[in-house]
Amino acid sequence: MANQAIDDTDLRILEVLLNNALLTYKEIGEIVHLTGQAVGARVRKLEDSGVIDGYTLRWNPEKIGLNVHAFLIVFMNSNQAHQAFRNFVRSTESVAEVHRVGGEGCYWLRVRISNGTELNKLLEEILKYGNYKLSLSIEQIK
Repeated sequence: MANQAIDDTDLRILEVLLNNALLTYKEIGEIVHLTGQAVGARVRKLEDSGVIDGYTLRWNPEKIGLNVHAFLIVFMNSNQAHQAFRNFVRSTESVAEVHRVGGEGCYWLRVRISNGTELNKLLEEILKYGNYKLSLSIEQIK
């Protein structure tokens, strides 16, 4: 779609997919008033252009025992620790997201982990790279 602008129909298709990516092209077409074949062509163009970068699903981590949802601001000890820290968080399953930030701290992490003991182990590992500030989620609003 580099040569083609994204129109309102493309945006409606994106909105429908963001709400439920399991719908068939025919079902999406009924919502946006196109045939399933036309929706499929538009979705492929959105994928090819990189507007649609992949698909995911929403889940309930607590149903599989990941009861602690925490946010960490990490302050690195030195400039030399960054690459090792990045390797560590990439290989750590309990770290759901990592963002390099400007402002407070160097990295913000979102963590899903089973319990306080496992969280404490993770925090001990993070101390090898720097200090942190921890916040625990008590409720997800959106």
